[in-house]
Amino acid sequence: MSLLVSIHDVTPALADGIMRLWARCAARGLTPALLVVPEWHGEWPLEAHPAFVAWLRARAADGAEIVLHGERHDEAGLPRRLSDQLRAWGRTAREGEFLTLDGAAAGERIARGRGRLRALGLEPVGFVPPAWLAREDGHGAAGRAGLGFSEDEHAIRLFPSGRRVASPVVRWSARTPIRAWGSLAVARARWTLQRRAPLPRIALHPGDLGHPATAAALGPTLDRWLARHAPISYAALQG
Repeated sequence: MSLLVSIHDVTPALADGIMRLWARCAARGLTPALLVVPEWHGEWPLEAHPAFVAWLRARAADGAEIVLHGERHDEAGLPRRLSDQLRAWGRTAREGEFLTLDGAAAGERIARGRGRLRALGLEPVGFVPPAWLAREDGHGAAGRAGLGFSEDEHAIRLFPSGRRVASPVVRWSARTPIRAWGSLAVARARWTLQRRAPLPRIALHPGDLGHPATAAALGPTLDRWLARHAPISYAALQG
């Protein structure tokens, strides 16, 4: 059984939390995938932060897979319809950048984001929409852009084959105390119910460090899953 570990929301805006999460993974011999946002909230262009980009390039040289995580991550200027509100209910505070985008619009943002990362010497291997929210043709746009995979909260889509690999996600939310304690309960339940899953994912976010209970749970949760599952890369799924 295998385990995919990733750090989401990789941006200079959240650099301190990202470094702390990386250190927790490194202490366990893990090299997590890094889900990079080229211009967090339209205000943190990677190009303006060469030291952070250099850190990313060094981590890629160490074996970390670089994954495109939207262009700006938030939904600024993108109105939701009722169906969008229902899909995103309880899952994100307007951070689902690809929630409302059709395939063409998603493809444009993916192409721009991929181009910006490549210009900085970072080669993205796949795409994960913020909050795992995208339409089906939005996921397909990642494959058409030449990326190797996209994913939602239930499965990973491999391109160009289109094969779907079931993969439950362990994650937390520390946005409010209620959400923090609730996400701890869900994470524990996933271990109880899904510890025999062949390919679970653990998704770490800098925001997880914002509440003492979720921050304290990250290391023990990694240890628990690693005792049963061997770390794997996204590239290995293509074989």
